[in-house]
This record gives sequence, structure tokens and C-alpha cells, in this order.
Amino acid sequence: MKELLLQLAGYHYWANQQLTDVIQQLPEEKKSQMVPSSFNSLLKTALHMWDAESIWWQRIKLSERIMVPSENFTGTFQEVANQLLLQNKQWIEWISNAQEHMFQHEFIYLNSKKEQFKQPVYQVLVHIFNHGTYHRGQLVTMLRELGVEKLPQTDYIVWTRKVR
Repeated sequence: MKELLLQLAGYHYWANQQLTDVIQQLPEEKKSQMVPSSFNSLLKTALHMWDAESIWWQRIKLSERIMVPSENFTGTFQEVANQLLLQNKQWIEWISNAQEHMFQHEFIYLNSKKEQFKQPVYQVLVHIFNHGTYHRGQLVTMLRELGVEKLPQTDYIVWTRKVR
């Protein structure tokens, strides 16, 4: 299981980096331009991705008080991208250093509605990486809406071909 999770974490980081690099090349106004989606701009979508990963990181670390990055954030897309990629690297490092039994460990957490759940760590990790894939798809659609034609392939299989 560790090897698969490590691959998913590595892919997740790589795919996020591919798209944030493209977004960085856009003018600032395009990064915040309203585009119909779950989160109505590239910046807000990336901020949500960072929020979600940060919240899960804190839950897995059993933090008593969860801090949501977007609550006090007033920075740029570059800052969001840097923090998101830093969080991605933390997953890779954590998984690399984890022993196999740690993925099976069940922990209790509260969701944003204060409902309590108990789940094994591996399920949360798979959720995090799948959540990233979902929102990267939204980012690609938004980029196309903003007129970006040259987009990198971010499929998992493309990543596996690069790391061999």
C-alpha cells in the first residue's frame, strides 16, 4: 500500500505543479477573473485545494484547532501555488517515512459541519489525491474558458512514463 500511496502523492505533486506553472504565466487579472465553476476563479479554486489539503493534514496530525488558510489569506496566486505544492511535498515526505501499519490507523475527526467520523489514514490519503484530480479538471476547463490553448497533459499514466 505504501508504494501505491507514494506514487499517488508524487503524481499529485507533479500534476499540481504542471497546472500552477501554466497559471503563473497568465496576467494577474486572468488568475482572479470570474469563470463559472465550483469556485469561480483560478485563484479561488487553488485556494480551496490548499485549504482542503491543509485541513486534512491538520486532522491527520490530530490538531485540536483547525486553521483554514483562506480565512486570513490576502496574497497572490504564486503564494497559494507555493503553499499548495509545499503541502503536496509534506504528503510525500510523510508517506515516505510512514510504516505500513500507519496507513491502517483509524483516527477520529470532525468535518466542517462538526460531524464526527472515524476512518483509516489510507482512505483519507486516497480522498486527498482524488480531490486534487477533480479540481485540476476544473482548472483545465477554466483555463480553456480563459483562452489558454496549450495545456500540459496531467494524466497519471503520463506521469508514470516520466518517472521510469
